[in-house]
Amino acid sequence: MYLNENLKKHYTKDSASAIEAQRLAQIYAFGPVMFQVARIMVKWGIFEMLNDTSATAEEIAEKAGISVYAAKCLLESSLTMRTVTVDTKTGKYSLAKAGWFLVNDESTRVNMDFNYDVNYQGLFYLEEALKEGKPAGLKCLGDWPTVYEGLSQLPQMASRSWFAFDHFYSDGSFEQALQLVFSRPTRRLMDVGGNTGRWAMQCVNYNPDVEVTIVDLPQQLGLMREQTAGQPGAERIHGYAANMLDDNCKLPSDQTFDAIWMSQFLDCFGEKEIVSILRRAAEVMTPDTRLYIMETLWDRQRFDTAAFCLTQISLYFTAIANGTSKMYHSDDLVRLINEAGLQVESIHDFLGLGHSVLVVKA
Repeated sequence: MYLNENLKKHYTKDSASAIEAQRLAQIYAFGPVMFQVARIMVKWGIFEMLNDTSATAEEIAEKAGISVYAAKCLLESSLTMRTVTVDTKTGKYSLAKAGWFLVNDESTRVNMDFNYDVNYQGLFYLEEALKEGKPAGLKCLGDWPTVYEGLSQLPQMASRSWFAFDHFYSDGSFEQALQLVFSRPTRRLMDVGGNTGRWAMQCVNYNPDVEVTIVDLPQQLGLMREQTAGQPGAERIHGYAANMLDDNCKLPSDQTFDAIWMSQFLDCFGEKEIVSILRRAAEVMTPDTRLYIMETLWDRQRFDTAAFCLTQISLYFTAIANGTSKMYHSDDLVRLINEAGLQVESIHDFLGLGHSVLVVKA
């Protein structure tokens, strides 16, 4: 089993003392309470107040427009969560490092909004989803087989947080990915699962000659056309409606593609579905075509925190998205690529916030 060298330090032995382990166990037991306290401390601006100056519970209550009782409940919980500290002489609270990250770290804020607006209620049905292989918690958002059919109809806050989450994790990798893809002659590019067209727009802006065909659900192509309308290069972005869950749904073969791009796409499917999709990609590939698969592979992260986030995100796919997919380990993804009759030519790690790109040939 592959693990990045930094991750081996954390995952191959247990170095926690008994007291540390007990505290961790209690953190897991009270996880939902802690999440809500941290979220409210951010939403009500209390962490931000303490970022500027220390204050007593009474001062915070007045500034936040809440009762002293509410302020004390939140502050005392936050104190033992170690997001704030207290001066025992003055009774004034200050922001701790973890609290600072909750206010200032964009990835933390994106993850918190995503978990609250998209996942929180649905995760109540995680056990059912794990047993049945179906997104049992999706009913908290709407009545669709998977979340992808419902993306254009999500409740407003869920939609905002879903797309912010999706874009945050992909956008930072685009510059390096563009250099990799266009290091080979690329005039025609197929973007499978192109969503709102953000990658396609990057491609047509980067290369004035490339034509991009986005393969996605009809409703997603509608969103893409709305998002790209009137932008320079949008006339070189084309749509091809397809439901890749349908084994009989083929990829476009009316022209030869130099590159096929799948970014944060295969993690939306279970293993059997991935093999089916890759086999259909192989059908339209020539010896000169390269398939680029960009994923956040949890085992190839530089830092434990990133691996932690990714393995937790897997349970969103279980309970909400489709019931069968996850954030994959690179060993599993390579195995599925080989099963589809394709070969991994190279793997490029550490793009953006922790993406890897697998370059695949027929």
